[in-house]
Amino acid sequence: MTEPHVLVVPAARGDALPELAAAWFADVAWLREPTAAAPRTRGGLFRTAAETEAVPGVLRLGERHALTGPSPVSAEQAGGVGLTTDTAWAAWSIASADGRPEARLRRPASYDDRDGISRAFAAGLPEAEELRAVQWGVAVARKVGGGLVADGVTPLVPDRGGAVDLALYSSHALDPADLLHQVRGLVATAELGTRGQAADGSLTYTVRARTSYDGELLVRVEHVDRVPRALGVMEWRQYGPFAYRMSWVPQDPYELQTEHPSGLHLIARSRMASIVARLATALQARIAGVLVDDGGFVATAEELGARIDGQHSGAQAWV
Repeated sequence: MTEPHVLVVPAARGDALPELAAAWFADVAWLREPTAAAPRTRGGLFRTAAETEAVPGVLRLGERHALTGPSPVSAEQAGGVGLTTDTAWAAWSIASADGRPEARLRRPASYDDRDGISRAFAAGLPEAEELRAVQWGVAVARKVGGGLVADGVTPLVPDRGGAVDLALYSSHALDPADLLHQVRGLVATAELGTRGQAADGSLTYTVRARTSYDGELLVRVEHVDRVPRALGVMEWRQYGPFAYRMSWVPQDPYELQTEHPSGLHLIARSRMASIVARLATALQARIAGVLVDDGGFVATAEELGARIDGQHSGAQAWV
């Protein structure tokens, strides 16, 4: 029997977990809501104060798994899994809700991936819903800061800077020349790429902005009939069917799939993450809509601001 996976997140972000779970899983619901410790009185004539014990909550993840917590994490425990010791952390366990053992029959084809999942499960990868639960846990850790301890043993602490790509879902369609002008304000080498027509007759096109050192900014625009699950809980008027997918293609795309990319890759990534966020913010201010990050979660203004104000926030791409 394997041990539960442990998701460690800032204690202050625990309230966001149901929303983040709903971005990946259907029918997310509390099977039991968590209750915090509360004071109570006991005794007769001379009453004394005591505390009731906190009761962990149980949140359904998919058909077979559940998220249970929170439980406190000590500074020593946080440091032991590679997290800072000056933050209040909370732990949530991810495990099969029905007690059945997990199937892990397939070994990874490669032991290097962006999130370290293949390394953590070298003897046999999780399958089906368990794999999705693990991937969700890592994506949440990247989103809010934190880590996932696979099988309660192997810490996976994703690099938050690895999130670069964004997609804007809007009800407004920009003319290709209009979008090209917008992108050229950030990368002067931008040019129109391929154009096409979808089955419904709508125009699809790309804008490409190549640089000499930082790789390429690619914006693909298309009319879609499906949107990310995270948008399903919103009023449909908040977004629309036009998807503006903004992605970064580095000089060596293989490095996107490695857990420890080179220093040059990290420098270019920092600059391009800022540029992608600046483009996304400008487009959203102009045509409204909702931004979704590469983890499938709604991107907040605070997160975009953090990307823009990063180490290379004021730098233009090297062209």
